[in-house]
Amino acid sequence: MASAGKDIKARANSIESTHKITKAMGLVASSKIVKAKERVENSRPYFQVMYETLQEISSEGIDFDSPYISRRQGKPTCVVVLGGDRGLAGGYNSTLFKKADELIKEDVMVFPIGKKCVEYYKRKNANILNQGYMVTEEITVGNCFEISKVLCEGFLKGVFGEVTLVYTNFVSMMEQLPVQLELLPLSTEKKDKGGQPSNIMEYEPNGETVYNAIVPEYVAGILYGALCEALASEHAARRMAMDVASKNAQEMLDELYLEYNRVRQAIITQEITEIVAGSEE
Repeated sequence: MASAGKDIKARANSIESTHKITKAMGLVASSKIVKAKERVENSRPYFQVMYETLQEISSEGIDFDSPYISRRQGKPTCVVVLGGDRGLAGGYNSTLFKKADELIKEDVMVFPIGKKCVEYYKRKNANILNQGYMVTEEITVGNCFEISKVLCEGFLKGVFGEVTLVYTNFVSMMEQLPVQLELLPLSTEKKDKGGQPSNIMEYEPNGETVYNAIVPEYVAGILYGALCEALASEHAARRMAMDVASKNAQEMLDELYLEYNRVRQAIITQEITEIVAGSEE
């Protein structure tokens, strides 16, 4: 019985160590989420305005014929996947990969961003376009422009026919949703103005030149905004996962300590019984 008490104590000590780790990781994620949420809030206006502006320009019927609005038939698709750097974030990475895998067929090129993302597609022997962006947290605005340049040049040269971005959108601390966004080609769907005259802006030297110059900046802006959303989502998912793990560890500790006390009480009772029996002899 004494050995049973020692085994329970050893298990409790092991779980307590795990509990301390999960609690610490939850606190670290909580501290990082504050900065990440601030980056999301600051990037969203640029993300939204750039997207809406180019959509507006392309739908106005301005006299230009940009190569960025033409889909390359018969060319592979490039899927940019913004994953996480580390695990222990619940279903954050697996849910994202499931969403991305819906798009990734045989004739598809993958541009993974984030350590877990690069490792995942290496294991799947995917056709990886670039694997140089391993740590999502270290990617800067400048890196987003570098990635944008690679994507835009590859699209213009016909290396791939379209570019799709898959990332996790930060809805709230409780909800993060994987989404996909088509980066290239840009939509040229005409908008119904309801009979109202539209104010068409004139560009110098011409609309096509300005439009083509804006597109790489637009793609970089979208990438940076998505990166901010993905980082906030990863930290939020990790904090939730660590909170659940800490709660489960605490429940296991409570049960083990209760069992330990019962064993200890039984040992004491047995010892008292033996003492009384010995004195009666």
